[in-house]
Amino acid sequence: MSQLGVPELLIIALVLVLLFGAKKLPEMARGVGRSLRIFKSETAKLRDDDDETAHTVQAQAAQPQPQPVQPQQIPAPQPTLSAEEQARQLEEQAARLRAGAAAQADKRD
Repeated sequence: MSQLGVPELLIIALVLVLLFGAKKLPEMARGVGRSLRIFKSETAKLRDDDDETAHTVQAQAAQPQPQPVQPQQIPAPQPTLSAEEQARQLEEQAARLRAGAAAQADKRD
């Protein structure tokens, strides 16, 4: 393929003028220029993102690997209590909470 010379460029320009009109060509050229600027900025962002990803991967490879987490020991289950025993324990806890709340109210007064 040979490169475009001056005569070929003039023919292309003449065809564009005939197709779109002389008034529309500057507007189209601005639109193409904006599109190219946007395209260039987006490709630059993609390259920057790729560089950041490569640096992140290298930094992660340089860091020591974390030790595996040891499983926690689960305490042995307490023996099940009857409903009466559970009710008694709950009443004792409620009484302690009421006493604590009363003591705090006395301190505020």
